[in-house]
Amino acid sequence: MNGTHGPGTALAGSPASTGSPGDGSAPGYLAGRTLPLMVEVVRQFKRRRTLVMFGLLLALPWILVIAFKVGAGSGQPGNTLRISDLATEGGLNFAAFALSVSASFLLVVAVALFCGDTVASEASWSSLRYLLAAPIPRDRLLRQKLIVAMGYSAAAVICLPLMALLAGTLAFGWNDVRVPGTGETIAALEVLPRFGVVILYALISQFVVAALAFLLSAGTDSPLGAVGGAVGLVIVSSILQAVEALGSLREFLPTFWNTAWLDALAPQPDYSGMLKGVAVSITYSAILIAFAFRRFRRKDVVS
Repeated sequence: MNGTHGPGTALAGSPASTGSPGDGSAPGYLAGRTLPLMVEVVRQFKRRRTLVMFGLLLALPWILVIAFKVGAGSGQPGNTLRISDLATEGGLNFAAFALSVSASFLLVVAVALFCGDTVASEASWSSLRYLLAAPIPRDRLLRQKLIVAMGYSAAAVICLPLMALLAGTLAFGWNDVRVPGTGETIAALEVLPRFGVVILYALISQFVVAALAFLLSAGTDSPLGAVGGAVGLVIVSSILQAVEALGSLREFLPTFWNTAWLDALAPQPDYSGMLKGVAVSITYSAILIAFAFRRFRRKDVVS
């Protein structure tokens, strides 16, 4: 029953875990030194799912390069101006294409995996109760795991477009950027700082996925359930986004502004959509993370 604590959890977050003289804790114990970040970073890095996911993210741009090279000349005449049609125009065009095709699913799965598996996997292995019995205060354990999970999520979101920029430049050259839709050309050096803003926005837009996955992870011992629940949020939000009858209510959906970064690559960049997307993402994620801490404080890790 929630709110009950067995012998294995009495030390975690209780007065006996403060390390004050005479409180019954071990000599030299300091709650602030439990579960150092580097320990958690190394633990998560050694997980097979971490290595597999980063391997996939780093390999995807090169797979796309091979696909474009193999399929060169086999498509329709190139008079359309979709982002996929302009992918081979240069490194920045290719990186923008790679980000557009991966942000809606692959990056969602990566972020959900890192944030949804971090606590739930400990519970499924029955090691969570022993971590808390170290004793590690509950808030500290959750905070350390959140920081590391968000760090790996950020690395995942950043590494793919950077690798795509490298792969695209080597394969298709460093050329000026052609804008999808209009075909206008912008100097590559002018677009490069904007592309940095695009990557940052892509990361912030994944905060909702990360926060929901973390909330589910803090309340379940099923990593697959936590990851699947966060991915399901994106799927449901994308479906509702297509319902035009919702009108302006769609702007409050967590995925509505995910493609607003395309406006930053226009000849006259427009950041208004990105600002709204940042506001929506940060608001949702702050609420979800607050619920995660509240839920974990009351969680019975013994039953």
